Amino acid sequence: MTLAFTLLGALIFLFIIVPLIKVVAGSNPAILLSTFLDPEVKDAIWLSLYTALIATIIGFFLGVPLAYLLARTEFPGKKLVEGLIDVPIVVPHTAAGIALLFIFGRQFFMGKVLNFAGIQVLDSTAGIVIAMLFVSIPFLIDSAKEGFKKVDVRLEKVARTLGASPWQAFFKISLPLAWRSIMAGNVMMWARGISEFGAVIILAYHPMIAPTLILERFETYGLSYSQPVAAILIIICLTIFIIFRTLVHRSSKT
Repeated sequence: MTLAFTLLGALIFLFIIVPLIKVVAGSNPAILLSTFLDPEVKDAIWLSLYTALIATIIGFFLGVPLAYLLARTEFPGKKLVEGLIDVPIVVPHTAAGIALLFIFGRQFFMGKVLNFAGIQVLDSTAGIVIAMLFVSIPFLIDSAKEGFKKVDVRLEKVARTLGASPWQAFFKISLPLAWRSIMAGNVMMWARGISEFGAVIILAYHPMIAPTLILERFETYGLSYSQPVAAILIIICLTIFIIFRTLVHRSSKT
C-alpha cells in the first residue's frame, strides 16, 4: 500500500510542480532580468502584492471576529451562514465580478455612496482590493474558525472567573492560542488575492495587476512574450510564500 500511495502521490506532485518548473527553467535569464526591469512589469507585480496585502489586512480585522463567533456561538441558520461564506470559492470568479458590479457599480447604491465619498471603484485600486477581498476572505475565516475551535473554551472561562473581561480573555487567551491558524489563513488569503484574475478584470482591468498583464501580453504577443512575466511572478510568490510559511511554522514551536 505504501508503494502504491507513493507512486500516486508522486504523480500528482509532478503534475503540480513540473509546469511551474518548466515556466521558470525555460526562461532566458537575460530576458527575465530585462522583463523584471520593465517599468510596466514592476508596477503590475507591485500592485498585485500591495492590493492583496491591503485586502488581507481588511480581511483580518473583519474576518477574525466573524470566525470567533462561528467557533463559539450557536444560532439558527449557522450552517447556512458558514456555507454562504464559502460560496466565493466555488462560484466562477467572473460571475463574482459581475455580482460585485451590481453592488459597487456607478449606477448602484454602494457605488454612488463611495463615489460621493471620493472613492472610485471601477478601474481603480479600490476595485482591485474589493475583488481580491471577496474571493479570498473565506480562506482566512475558515482557517481562523478552526483555530478558535481548537482553543479550549474552559481557558476563557477560567480567565473570566479570575476577573478578565471578555475582551481581555479574547486578546490574551483565544487570539494568541489561535494565532498559528489565523496566520496560515492570512498567508492563504494573501496568496489567493495575488492570483485572482476573473473578478478583478470585471471591476478594474486597469490599472493592471500581474495576472492581467500576463493575459494581455499572451493575447497580444503570444506565449514567448508572456512567459517571462509569468516566471517572475511565480518566483516572487513562491519565495514570499515559503518565507511566510516558515515563519508561521517556527512561531508554532515557540
